[in-house]
Amino acid sequence: MGGAQVALASILFGRMFYLQVVEADKYKMLADKNRIGLKLIAPPRGLILDCNDIPLAYNRKTFRSVIVAEDTNGNLRSTLMNFGKLVLVSDEEYERILKEIKQKRAFMSVRVKDDLSFDEMASIQLNIPDLPGISIEDSLMRVYPSGEKSAHAIGYVSFMTDEDLKNQEELQKMPDVRIGRTGVEEFYEDRLYGQTGSRKIEINAVGREVRELEKQDAVPGENLRLFLDSRLQEVGYNALKEEAGSAVLIDIETGGVKMLVSTPSYDPNLFNAPLDVKTWKNLSQNERRPLMNKAIAGQYSPGSVFKIVVALAALENGIINEHTRIQCDGRLFVGDHPFHCWKKTGHGPLNLVEALQHSCDIFFYQIAYDTGVDKIVEMASRLGFGDVTGIDLVGEKAGLLPSRAWKEAKYGDAWRRGDTMNMGIGQGFLLATPLQMAVMMARVSSKGKKIMPRLLQSDVTETAESLNISPQHLALVLKGLRAVVNERGGTAYHTRINVNGQRMGGKTASTQIRRITLKEREEGLKQQHELKWKDRDHAFFVGYAPTDKPKYALAVAVEHGGGGGSKAAPIAGEIMRKVLELEQIDKETQKDDK
Repeated sequence: MGGAQVALASILFGRMFYLQVVEADKYKMLADKNRIGLKLIAPPRGLILDCNDIPLAYNRKTFRSVIVAEDTNGNLRSTLMNFGKLVLVSDEEYERILKEIKQKRAFMSVRVKDDLSFDEMASIQLNIPDLPGISIEDSLMRVYPSGEKSAHAIGYVSFMTDEDLKNQEELQKMPDVRIGRTGVEEFYEDRLYGQTGSRKIEINAVGREVRELEKQDAVPGENLRLFLDSRLQEVGYNALKEEAGSAVLIDIETGGVKMLVSTPSYDPNLFNAPLDVKTWKNLSQNERRPLMNKAIAGQYSPGSVFKIVVALAALENGIINEHTRIQCDGRLFVGDHPFHCWKKTGHGPLNLVEALQHSCDIFFYQIAYDTGVDKIVEMASRLGFGDVTGIDLVGEKAGLLPSRAWKEAKYGDAWRRGDTMNMGIGQGFLLATPLQMAVMMARVSSKGKKIMPRLLQSDVTETAESLNISPQHLALVLKGLRAVVNERGGTAYHTRINVNGQRMGGKTASTQIRRITLKEREEGLKQQHELKWKDRDHAFFVGYAPTDKPKYALAVAVEHGGGGGSKAAPIAGEIMRKVLELEQIDKETQKDDK
């Protein structure tokens, strides 16, 4: 028995020696890992400023209430019920709180209510004995002072979802982490978010905090300065009103996007808290699609806007010149199929400038046919169609620039003459975004420079490369666009502007969204206002100003607006007038400051 005891004692002491001496470093490290915990600190989000340093997104100090389940003394539901008597908690919020409590450890904080008013905070503090586990903390609320006017350009932030947190378990410890969802907020998330801080804390065996050992402050996110002008955002938004449409204004000297508006819009401040079912339904099921950024994601047949591209393709390939005249009798037959001009009686003989001025379809049917699809596609690609522009926003669409190879791959059918004719007036398979139309106008009015749109200002100045288009051909097309707005008979003559001698040029467009039957033509077409909203043509206008020394390029799109001249052009004229007036005011202010 004595020998057995000695043997057992030897084994015990041997094991203790092995653990405490031989493996000491290993188990010391494991012990420290269990003893020391890390809590993350969310950094203040960077500001988003317009070109005049006016905030488009900033942080407002506020208060929020949180709950720690284990501190409720087993009366979690009772605590939440008492809290609900003081501060309104919706059924959706109540379910969200219970869900988060189940997902987290009992000693972790769970957000109950954000952005408490002073009266709400005072009421909670007064009744705190009846609210075990509830406490009030400092917080930051993201604020968008422009609201609906800049929502699609700036975007919004919202709480992280389960999907967001799937691979970021540590962030679950922060009850109010919000990330960018659309617009600049999402595109520049890494720069706006900053660097997460941390607190190294001592915890006991069950994970409870004992004391703070070390703290590293969070680094605020970077402040971003945009080319956007908040004044012009308001101008564009008010001009479009409740139309389903968009407007994009580009400074062709820098490529900076001065205005990017999509309507109808939404209030990004709503997303600071989870949306209720009714609000989300109103936004997501609205037929005018307020959540969609139509400026970069709306894809439409560009209609007569594309005649600018066809004209340059024909000029560059020697198909026409400034003296070429084509007869318009109202119809042009290709085989047995008639192609109609919008003017039933025809325009008579026209040169290029006159064809642009009056937007004659027959002229462009003919030159498209003579030029051929390959040369038109090549010019369209150089001017920005068929691919994303690369603007610093998430969700941009590429549109569609059809070709022989595309049709063969898509439909297993050869390209036909009728396809080229339809492309000649911007119809058929062709699709483009309003941003692409604005970029095209910027490249044409900048004397053929490859303007690349961007929102964020940079210290690096980049020189736009040349598109190698003849200056004489560009000048001839611009002469036609001036006539559209400033000469009698032009399709936008009624929307001409004159701001101290500065005028606007441009092109109107109306695109059919349904096929017009021969019977409808024979019986007489209905006026656009007589049709249902969904059956009306889309309306577009692209323009530039001033005509003598172009600085701004503009595109306006109105879904189911009826007519480019009647709907989109007046909106564009109103916007461009304000742009030139504000520019003049800014120049006078700068003189006074000097």
